Amino acid sequence: MLDDMLDYLQHIRARPVWQPIPEVLRQRFREPLPKRGEALDVLHASFMDDILPYAVGNAHPGFMGWVHGGGTAVGMLAEMLAAGLNANLGGRNQMPIEVERQVLRWMRELFSFPDTASGLFVDGTSMATLISLLVARNIALGLEARSQGIAACGRRLTAYASTGVHSCLARALDMAGIGSDALRRVPVDAYHRIDGTALMHAIARDRTDGCTPFFVAGTAGTVDVGAIDDLTMLADVAAIEGLWFHVDGAFGALAMLAPEIAPQLAGIERADAIAFDFHKWGQVPYDAGFVLIRDGAAHRATFETPTAYLSREPRGLAGGSSWPCDYGPGLSRGFRALKAWFTIKAYGAEGLGGTIARTCTLAQYMRNRIGKEPELELLAPVALNIVCFRYRAPDADRVNAEIVVALQESGIAAPSTTIIDGRLAIRAAIVNHRTGERDIDALLAATISHGRNLGGQA
Repeated sequence: MLDDMLDYLQHIRARPVWQPIPEVLRQRFREPLPKRGEALDVLHASFMDDILPYAVGNAHPGFMGWVHGGGTAVGMLAEMLAAGLNANLGGRNQMPIEVERQVLRWMRELFSFPDTASGLFVDGTSMATLISLLVARNIALGLEARSQGIAACGRRLTAYASTGVHSCLARALDMAGIGSDALRRVPVDAYHRIDGTALMHAIARDRTDGCTPFFVAGTAGTVDVGAIDDLTMLADVAAIEGLWFHVDGAFGALAMLAPEIAPQLAGIERADAIAFDFHKWGQVPYDAGFVLIRDGAAHRATFETPTAYLSREPRGLAGGSSWPCDYGPGLSRGFRALKAWFTIKAYGAEGLGGTIARTCTLAQYMRNRIGKEPELELLAPVALNIVCFRYRAPDADRVNAEIVVALQESGIAAPSTTIIDGRLAIRAAIVNHRTGERDIDALLAATISHGRNLGGQA
């Protein structure tokens, strides 16, 4: 099994990025609950033949859809070790929790947070955002909100973010009982960054209407185009207005590892919370999200739930307080920290930062290539590693949607789509450390070829 997976990664360029699942194969996974077991070699053969070839393909250098990390063999091996150990990191006195605390210390250092800041591994930025929001809610309403609910507090909370904010914030407001309608989506400027004047006006209107503004989210790398909000301006607004300052840094926060890009994130060190993923630019295998909270005491007060069967002791296996379960909703927690720890130790901050910087350099290479192709046009500024463009055609939205599907089904490349200023764009997110100029050249050449076949040039 291990040899096969190492071979898979070593020779991944020989495979298509993605391919459709044959219906006959899909039907094999409709079988009833098996009554008897099967031999391990038979199961592995089924994995190699029926599962591996039809995955999403984000380990492939030609995968540029959404924002998916490529992973590494180092992280894969760490995941194997963690699975063999089978540790539950909800709590107790064990070394795996010290590994997680080590990564927390590194993140405090990276983002210039105080030693009292807390942090937690989660499945991804969506959960990290929910945790941040719940801490902010309890600071705004008091800890009574945990027992009495927000309705008993009699205040209408409002939150603010740009129109480019990830949908997880609206969902977090929904799950927190505040309601997704409490999110005010603030217009952006020509570079897709939140408009500070419009933000201040929105806050003022809500105060006049009797609402309680409590939360503002800045984005370090928007999902559509990779824009970075003016985080220093947002930190100032949060300080003046008494708001919780959250940074959605799902992929972009780790640009702090790249000295040539880190200045664009100025102000992130003033955040009350940062949510980000190691499994994107950090190249850690899925899943490995993280939340960093400046006020560790408020973080713990939001989640800790004393109970007899989880009592803490000064010695023994029940020692080691506080426990990770005091900082989030989960009691059963896998050893996510090990693959992040292995990756950081194996490549170092300089190695990971160099990979991040290289993907941004490749995005500029792609931008320049598009500028030299009369059949293509750029649809948004390229701030980091995301390039939004399209093929020029009379019925451009239809043609470009079909181009993306044709690219995916060809196995050459796998971009995704988004909407920029009402126009459908081909969206290429360069995240994978394996991606190079030849992969970008192949994507653009295939785009032009499919465009000519589908709609011709405008």
